[in-house]
Amino acid sequence: MNDIEVLTLGEAMRLLLAEPGVALRRAHTFQASVAGAEANVSVGLARLGHRVRWLSRVGDDSSGAAVLSALRAEGVDVSGVEVDPAGFTGLLLRDDTPGRGIDVQYHRAGSAACSLSADYVRAAGLGGARLVLVSGITAMLSLSARDAVLALFELARAEGATIAFDPNVRLKLASPAQWRETVGPLLHQADLVFAGEDELELLDATSPELIAKGVGTVVVKQRDKVARAVTAEYEWSQETLVTHVVDPVGAGDALTSGYLSSWLRGGSPAEALLAGAVSAALVVGTRTDLEGLPDRAELARTSAALGGGEEVHR
Repeated sequence: MNDIEVLTLGEAMRLLLAEPGVALRRAHTFQASVAGAEANVSVGLARLGHRVRWLSRVGDDSSGAAVLSALRAEGVDVSGVEVDPAGFTGLLLRDDTPGRGIDVQYHRAGSAACSLSADYVRAAGLGGARLVLVSGITAMLSLSARDAVLALFELARAEGATIAFDPNVRLKLASPAQWRETVGPLLHQADLVFAGEDELELLDATSPELIAKGVGTVVVKQRDKVARAVTAEYEWSQETLVTHVVDPVGAGDALTSGYLSSWLRGGSPAEALLAGAVSAALVVGTRTDLEGLPDRAELARTSAALGGGEEVHR
């Protein structure tokens, strides 16, 4: 694929989602899909018409083949993905039982993606991408994966690409202190940060502090479901557009892909927030992370029917 616009780096896992309303421990039937923050955003952007390359490592197994097939079918360039003949592809099991917390079980420790390295990223290169995206999850996989993220940031700065970063805190991977130590400093190296209000608090970061240290825009997903885009001069806010929730997982990645698509096309922060809110609302109305991600026509049609956000001078 030529003229890559966006390059992402991170682990994708085979997702097995328990039958609707059934607790994971009692489920007999599962829906298979793909899950992983960067893979989700890659598919979201590809559906919206962008040229995306996803970098990662998978095992030489049926789950790895399924991940590659799914992303390739969505138009994501997976030509740079390494297939590890001795490794395995991560597995994610979860349910979506109403009325209680979602049960999530990861089987990823020591997976092929844990062997991501700076050498791999340097050899792959950016391919001319103007935007790179990575999450804190990738940096938390292993020390070598953290080095891969740092190498990606170095390449992006050297080639003038914009860095988008989502901490995507998952406490099943590590303790809050470990997240603060490893992922906290990465926030300051990004140009665009996407983070939940609770994630910023856990990482001892604030929007004004990040902007003072050079981050251009911080997109904050608040507890009240309002999304804010904050710059040094202005703030924009967007109310949630969710009216029906089938499965809340994947909303954050959908918001990121919608926002970045608008940003890539020169949209204003208000337009980007609206695109993100529409994408998130469509995704939570379906069961998997990928199922509801809109194409460009669906996003435009739905966005046109809804109002934009509010701009506030700082």
